[in-house]
Amino acid sequence: MHNPLRRGTVYGTLLNHHDALAALGAAVNEPPYKAPPKAPVLYIKPRNTWVAAGEAVVVPWGVDELEVGATLGLVIGRTACCVREAEALSFVAGYVIVNDVSVPHASYYRPSLRFKARDTFCPIGAFVTREAVGSPDALRIAVVVDGETVHRCSTAGLIRPVARLLAEVSEFMTLLPGDVLSVGVAAGAPRARAGQRVGITVEGLGTLDNPFVAEGRPA
Repeated sequence: MHNPLRRGTVYGTLLNHHDALAALGAAVNEPPYKAPPKAPVLYIKPRNTWVAAGEAVVVPWGVDELEVGATLGLVIGRTACCVREAEALSFVAGYVIVNDVSVPHASYYRPSLRFKARDTFCPIGAFVTREAVGSPDALRIAVVVDGETVHRCSTAGLIRPVARLLAEVSEFMTLLPGDVLSVGVAAGAPRARAGQRVGITVEGLGTLDNPFVAEGRPA
């Protein structure tokens, strides 16, 4: 069984909530998109982005606020390649809360690393076993900024529920033990500024809490 303290690659998923896709409106059928995604759209949150609960998220110089991307992360427990949807959850060791932080941007097409992969842009919560969570497809998620709840959503709104997402991703790439696949961010992601504190609660997983601090002024 996978050691939850050893993390592999962290992947984000775009436009996997019904409301996130709906928010694009008619633009989803226009360039550069031309049509809704027919397969999962992934990007990487590299190692430089990872921080733990309690550690600071750095708001880059010249950026007023950051988007808080509250989502569920699947921690892969054994090598997953071309797995069937009916068996997909058996490849999941457990779950983590992920804050997929990004610089606000208008286009989701081929997301730019400079918006998604800055240092500290991926707080990750404590590992919780799959058995302790139950069904991952109806988990309530809430974002609290400075003690005020500013956003609510649920994994019930996923276009591709957890097992289907994992099965479809494993059709074109192998996921390894320790990899984290986040299921996607809902529409209306709230924003936070330097000096604020952000807490993300996912039902059954507890809370991931991080302060946002300003980056030092460049020399």
